[in-house]
Amino acid sequence: MTVYKAFRNFYIFLISAAILLGAAAGGAAAYVLYDKQEQAEYALSKYGSTGSEVRNIQQKLKSLGYYGGSVDGIYGTQTQNAVRSFQRSVGITVDGIAGPQTLLYMGLGGSSSGGSSLSGSDVQLIARVISAEARGESYTGQVAVGAVILNRVAHPSFPDTVSGVVYQSGAFSCVYDSNWYASVTDTAKRAAQDAINGWDPTGGAIYYYNPAKTSSQWMRSRPVTTVIGNHVFCK
Repeated sequence: MTVYKAFRNFYIFLISAAILLGAAAGGAAAYVLYDKQEQAEYALSKYGSTGSEVRNIQQKLKSLGYYGGSVDGIYGTQTQNAVRSFQRSVGITVDGIAGPQTLLYMGLGGSSSGGSSLSGSDVQLIARVISAEARGESYTGQVAVGAVILNRVAHPSFPDTVSGVVYQSGAFSCVYDSNWYASVTDTAKRAAQDAINGWDPTGGAIYYYNPAKTSSQWMRSRPVTTVIGNHVFCK
């Protein structure tokens, strides 16, 4: 074999080895990337989970009155039962798992209505609507009305201020009746603050109606997110 052929064969060997090593490394990198994506996609808090997300869930459930245990970041039986109670109260699947839908209803789904930028008059206005529209509803149902107002503020199809949403023509019938001038209840004030703090029992609804009082077929055709008391919440 000539020196030229030997050098050529050695060069081809080096190129082939580099290609094989590159492919192996690329495959390993792809596997690591896929594995991380898969873990992120399927990550949720359930029995046996630990960490900061679990602490956030426990803290939220405690503030809402569903959890009486320690905020220790350990998803045990007490946390699981509290999650089930919360799920049952807002009308979603009761499985004790804090998945995306449950976190959304808790106000931990990662979205923000910009509550920190609201003025005192905005808070009072939300409370007034809750008091007038949902005075006879459960506490969860009252928070839900406040959440709808905030969801509308954040939605591109509605005004981007609380007053703009509340006073939009035909938006809230209570603005035009005697209930609007009644004293705002303390419960409505607390419900307004809970909605501002991120609790959304409606799962992102921007409409609600009472089936016994609403004849609008358009409203009845909207996709329903949940039913709380006498109100149907929808998008």
